[in-house]
Amino acid sequence: MTKSKQKTTHVVPNPDGGWDVKKGGQKEPISHHRKKDSAVNSGRKTSKKEKSELYIHGKDGKIQRKDSHGGDPHPPEG
Repeated sequence: MTKSKQKTTHVVPNPDGGWDVKKGGQKEPISHHRKKDSAVNSGRKTSKKEKSELYIHGKDGKIQRKDSHGGDPHPPEG
């Protein structure tokens, strides 16, 4: 298995209401939150700890924002 697959953390809407934080490729959330801000804060902490990319989704499921926390395979020079 190669290390080319980068780790991801996602903040996604829960179909039953609220927001979930999930690791990429997993069905079960690692945490559930009533408010998006709370989920984003939790997702950011997880992403920093895991050195992963953070994807913040909107209610429609589309990615609204991305943050890199050390998982960038092509970091900028300098």
